[in-house]
Amino acid sequence: MPLKEYLTVKDVFGIKDIFGPLMFVEGVEGVTYGELTEVRLPTGEVRRGRVLEISDATVLVQVFEGTLGIGRDNVRVRFLGKGQEIPVSRDMLGRVFDGEGKVADGGPPIIPEKRLNINGSPINPYARDYPNEFIQTGISTIDGLNTLVRGQKLPIFSGAGLPHARLAAQIARQARLLAAEEAGGFAVVFAAMGITFEEADYFISEFKQTGAMERAVVFINLAEDPPIERLAVPRMALTAAEYLAFELDMHVLVILTDMTNYSEALREVSAARREVPGRRGYPGYLYTDLATIYERAGRLKGKKGSITQIPILTMPEDDKTHPVPDLTGYITEGQLILSRTLYNQGISPPLDILPSLSRLKDKGIGKDKTREDHADISNQLYAAYARGKTAKELAIILGEGALSPMDQLYVEFSERFDREFVNQGERENRSIEETLDLGWKLLGLLPRKELKRIRPEYLDKYYKSGVRG
Repeated sequence: MPLKEYLTVKDVFGIKDIFGPLMFVEGVEGVTYGELTEVRLPTGEVRRGRVLEISDATVLVQVFEGTLGIGRDNVRVRFLGKGQEIPVSRDMLGRVFDGEGKVADGGPPIIPEKRLNINGSPINPYARDYPNEFIQTGISTIDGLNTLVRGQKLPIFSGAGLPHARLAAQIARQARLLAAEEAGGFAVVFAAMGITFEEADYFISEFKQTGAMERAVVFINLAEDPPIERLAVPRMALTAAEYLAFELDMHVLVILTDMTNYSEALREVSAARREVPGRRGYPGYLYTDLATIYERAGRLKGKKGSITQIPILTMPEDDKTHPVPDLTGYITEGQLILSRTLYNQGISPPLDILPSLSRLKDKGIGKDKTREDHADISNQLYAAYARGKTAKELAIILGEGALSPMDQLYVEFSERFDREFVNQGERENRSIEETLDLGWKLLGLLPRKELKRIRPEYLDKYYKSGVRG
C-alpha cells in the first residue's frame, strides 16, 4: 500500500449506536462524505460501509450488508480515506459487473487503466454542446415520431407488468448512430437495479445471442442485493460511460432500469437516517439526487464522444403524477409512455405516441440527418392519429352512424396505425427509411387534400393515394 494511502486510513474501536443499517461512530477526525469504511467483526468477518453524514462529534456510516450481528464493543471500523471507485478500461466492453463493480461473468478481472470516483459531476452547462444527431433504435414510434438525439436524455415511463424490459433489450441490441460512426464507435452501457435473477439472465442471454454484448458494458444489481448498492449502480454505469465517451471518443447509450427501484432504495436509506419525509415518503432532495444522475448525459465542446441516456421507470398504479416520473419529466428532455390499453390489445411495444414527447426531435431529423420529409410526415401522422382517436371516442358515445365518411376514414387510419406502425416484432429492426415509407403508406388512406401539414413538393414525391393493402 502506498505511503500516502496508508496515512489516510483511520481505525476506530467501538461504536456509539446502531439503528437499522446505520452505525453512529464517535472519535473520528478528518473523514469525508462518501468515504468508504470496513467494519471488522470479532469473528473476522468484514462488512463494507460508506460515510453518509458528518457532525462535530459523530460520523454516520451506512453498512452495505446490514448491521445484524454487530455489537457495540470489540468492533473495529476502518475509514479507508477514499470514496467508492471503479476500475475502467476499454476491456470493460463485453463484460458483466455486479452492484459492487466487480466482474460477475466468471471471466478474469479487468486490468484497469484508471480508477475513477463513481460520483463524478454533472456537465457544466457552459461546456455542453447541443444535441443534433439522430440515433436509430429500429423502433418506428421512437425513430419516426419521438426521435432520440445523440446527447439527449429521454426516459421511458412504464407500469407494472408492461414489457419495458423487452423494450430496453431491443433498444440496446439495435441502437446505432446513422452519421458516419467516426471516433471510437458506438457502445451501450446497461445498468439494471433491483431486478430478479430471471430478468438478469434474460438481459445477458439476449445480448450474447444477438452479438450486442461485444459493444456493451452491463451492471446488474439484483433485488436481493443490499439497497445501498442500488444507489451506486447508475453512478458506476455513468462513470464507465464517461470514460468511454470522453477519453476513448465513443458514442455511448446508457440505459438505466428501473429508476423507481433506485428511488425506493433512496427512500429506505432516508428513512433509516430519520430524515423528514417529503411527498409519499421520498426525501425532499429526490429531485436533486435524480438530477445528479440525469445531468451526466450530454455532449462536451471539443470532445468527439457523447453520452445519451434512456432511464426507464415504472409508475406505481400507472400514475404519472407519482414523484419519480413527475420529477424525472422536469429534468429530462421529454418522455416515452407505455400504454396498458395498447398492451391489452396485443400491440407491442405498446408505446402511446400522443402523450409521448421528444423535445429535441426537430434538432436530429431532416435532410442529411434522416430524410427531408421526416418533420412534415411526423406532424401529419400525429394530427391524423389524434383525429382518428377523437372520432373513435365519439363513435362510442353516439354510434358509428353519427360519424361522417371522413371521420370513418380517420378511425380506420388510427386502427391501422396501431396495428402496422406502432406494432412491430421484438426482432424487427426497421431502418428510418422503412419507418417513413410505412408512414406514407398509411397516409395513403387519406385524400391528398387532408394532408395539410406536408409541403406540396413532398406530396408530389412520396404520396400515393388509396393504398388499402
